[in-house]
Amino acid sequence: MDRLENMRVFVAVAELAGFAPAARRLGISAPAATRAVAALEEHIGVQLLNRTTRVVRVTEAGARYAIDCQRILAEVDEAERGAVDDVREPRGLLHVTASFTFGRRYVGPTLIDFLGLHPRVTARTLFVDRIVDLVEEGIDVAVRIARLPDSTLAATRVGSVRRVVCASPAYLARRGIPKTPDELAGHDIIDFAAYAERATWPFGARSVAFVPKLTVNASDVAIEAAIAGHGITRGMSYVVDPHLKAGRLRRILTEHEPEPIPVSVVHASGPHPPTKVRAFVDHLVRRLRAERLR
Repeated sequence: MDRLENMRVFVAVAELAGFAPAARRLGISAPAATRAVAALEEHIGVQLLNRTTRVVRVTEAGARYAIDCQRILAEVDEAERGAVDDVREPRGLLHVTASFTFGRRYVGPTLIDFLGLHPRVTARTLFVDRIVDLVEEGIDVAVRIARLPDSTLAATRVGSVRRVVCASPAYLARRGIPKTPDELAGHDIIDFAAYAERATWPFGARSVAFVPKLTVNASDVAIEAAIAGHGITRGMSYVVDPHLKAGRLRRILTEHEPEPIPVSVVHASGPHPPTKVRAFVDHLVRRLRAERLR
């Protein structure tokens, strides 16, 4: 027997004042119970029981030790129950990351809905426009809009998005519609990027560089500037689509668009991910696939 089991035997013997009744409670033989207590006494070097042919009584040291054993065994039982609960029901703190706009538009509402379904889960989000290291930053689940390199992460593809070039109908009526990427050099360009004097937009195997009229670090600002007729911008399809459908923007250079970019839900791989992670990944994958991202 291991030490915890020996403790259980000792506590039963102390409570029932005998090896035979303790053995019956635990479903073991009386000699096995005797050996368990003897092994415990030998390990700690203290006599725990006074034994006679008629009665078994705990020593003073044994009485104190029995109280400590009861507390330790109760904590072990509670830990085991907690582990079982974790398997049965999602609970605990869930860390989720995504790009800022995608996270705000899709991941945030899905997470709020998930929390309503699982009240024992709490969550934190990190919506930023950079690649987040899941291990270093303690992230459970991420949405990646990229072609993923080989890694130890588990990934589930949920769709794809495109980089769309667009402008307002009023701007195109005033300045004309560029037919090729090279013609962008003669237009006012609104770029969504970190500050740079020149911008570069990829079109398939080639790229076009130009000096933007306006460079912003928030995609919503670039879209609003384009809607207001200040120039041509480029944005992810999930951001631009509502404005295209409403007629506020018009898509151009469609035949020159790069290949779609995969959208994947990723998390640390392993044979037994926490229940909260499995449950949220399943929930998020269903929701994002229902969006038919393309």
